Amino acid sequence: MKREKSLAKIADKFHVNPVLAILGPRQCGKTTLSSMYAATLGKKSITVFDLEKPVDLAVLEENPYTVLSGYRGLIIIDEIQRRPELFPVLRVLVDEKKERKFLILGSASRDLIKQSSETLAGRISYLELTPFSIEEASDIEKTWIRGGFPRSYLSETNDSSFEWRSDFIRTFLERDIPNLGFSIPADSIRRTWSMLAHYHGKRINYSEIATSLSFGRNTVSDNTVRNYIDILCGTFMIRRLKPWFENMVKRQRKTPKLYFRDSGIFHSMLGIKSLDELYRHPFLGFSWEGFIIEEIIRYYEADNEDCYYWEKRQKGGAELDLIILKDGKMLGFEIKATDSPKITKSINIALEELGLNEISILYRGEKTFALGENVKAVGVNTVKFPQSLSL
Repeated sequence: MKREKSLAKIADKFHVNPVLAILGPRQCGKTTLSSMYAATLGKKSITVFDLEKPVDLAVLEENPYTVLSGYRGLIIIDEIQRRPELFPVLRVLVDEKKERKFLILGSASRDLIKQSSETLAGRISYLELTPFSIEEASDIEKTWIRGGFPRSYLSETNDSSFEWRSDFIRTFLERDIPNLGFSIPADSIRRTWSMLAHYHGKRINYSEIATSLSFGRNTVSDNTVRNYIDILCGTFMIRRLKPWFENMVKRQRKTPKLYFRDSGIFHSMLGIKSLDELYRHPFLGFSWEGFIIEEIIRYYEADNEDCYYWEKRQKGGAELDLIILKDGKMLGFEIKATDSPKITKSINIALEELGLNEISILYRGEKTFALGENVKAVGVNTVKFPQSLSL
């Protein structure tokens, strides 16, 4: 799998800043992508430190400045979240203006690796790498049921894919979360994560989740649930989608919706191994909605702060699955697990009240066509789906 677009983005971002952080969930292909990029540099000097290897970790532990200052060219540091104290050292090395660039890879978001933005401000660019998209993977139904993690998608069978994801979840909870410095019992966050599968595509009720997780004298608070969800968002497992309001304060205070970012992980939490099982499951529609929402956000490279859902509860109600603010435009999206899209009452109300530039109805089909003024149907049963969402 050659991720040509991502490789081009790396080259572009290095023209802007000497440090590039590729952030994304574990096992999404960051290390492979960095190796692909290194291969494009020919005979230029390349040095790699993998902080999951005890030897590399020890080398950079005592005197990282002395070690790193001895290298030129491209220096790759993998799993940077294990040593956030390296960021001030990188700043000193970058400011020396020697012939060196740093490609750092991390399995946590900027919110969790706060030192990167604070210490390297004006020197660092960011690239979020996701698991395979529809465009990269080419088989939409296989991507939907298995998710986009390379080893899950490329497994020989659905059973082996499901087994890989089960192992991934266990390792993530038992090793990755503690490595980020969180002292949380793996069982506690697993129970929370499993329960969140039943809120996929729905508004979060923190109190309800806390009550369900409490038993006997072990009381779980709303704040504990919020903290667990913060961690799952910061490690790219969960996405919170804020409600759209013209009033910015309301956007922050009102209840967000929750989505699993990888459909395969979501299906693992529900015990779904095959498309046959998924088509019989009551969460079929929610699964498809979350899967396509993630694809749209990836395609537009939209910041999570610019993505919303919309609900109107007065006068009969109306809703829109996704709103994206991009390049001065306000774009609406409605996701339907149907092969016959049509303009609904909700879409007419959204057009009238929100001032949207366009609404796209994404449906299970092959064709893209106009349904009305500023409304189009977009078929997603084709690998060309991303190209049909042009601004």
